[in-house]
Parts: sequence; C-alpha cells; structure tokens
Amino acid sequence: MDVDTALVRELAELLGETGLTEIEVEDGERKIKVSRGGVAAAAPAPMMAAPAAAPAPAPSAAAPATPDAGGGEDHADALKSPMVGTCYLAPEPGADNFIKVGDSVSEGDTLLIVEAMKVMNPITANTSGTIKAILVENAQPIEFDQPLVVIA
Repeated sequence: MDVDTALVRELAELLGETGLTEIEVEDGERKIKVSRGGVAAAAPAPMMAAPAAAPAPAPSAAAPATPDAGGGEDHADALKSPMVGTCYLAPEPGADNFIKVGDSVSEGDTLLIVEAMKVMNPITANTSGTIKAILVENAQPIEFDQPLVVIA
C-alpha cells in the first residue's frame, strides 16, 4: 500500500496546531487517522481540487452562530461533519453565508464548506426542509461527527 507521507505530515502539523489528540479524514476509499499515539492509513483515492480561501481568523471558543433549536437538545437529527477541519459558512470572505435560519433548502444544496488539508469540501443538505439551527460559527475548527446544521 502506498502511503501519502506529505498528507500524513500535514495532518500531524494540524494535530500540533490545534492541540487535538487525534485527526481522522475520509475521502472516498482513502481513510487516514493520525493520533499522538501513532498513524494509520488506508487505500488512497484522488482528492478533488477546491477554490482558494482566505486564512481563518482565530476562532472564539463559544456559542453557536444561531440559537439552538429547542435549547439543550443533543441534536441527534442534525447534519454532522464527515471530517475534521475548519468550517466556513460563506463561499469566500465578504460573501453572504450559504444559509441562514429559516431558509428553505433542497437535498444537495451546499450548506457550508469544511476545509481539510487545504481542500475545500462542500457539505450539502442530506434532505429538503427548513434550516432550524446553525450549530457552528464561521472559521470554527470542527471535529468528525460534530453536529453542524439542523434541517426540519
């Protein structure tokens, strides 16, 4: 098996920069997991090219971009992040956000972008409905399986 050492190095740098103990990224058939205890990689698959983005400002530690839908819910029904990275709510700095609470979306509509390893990955709606809550802020670091958006 061929291991993309440059990609593993990028993940390891991201691990150090963010203070995380583990990063796991999945792209098609390729799955790479880097942790402070070791490195594991699976079969590589080609990565898609993406538009350039401006560097992210330092994230604040806190509240969601919009109020919770129902306050205190665990958001089990929320669309979750398929990867670790940095969340962007707009296609580029200064542009309007892809979505806002109350917007109607169709399955396949782009809701936000997750930057992982300098690749911009569009996160699309898995169902049609209305945006009830946006659970992340622009330029916020996010974890794998973290709730992002509630669509009802």
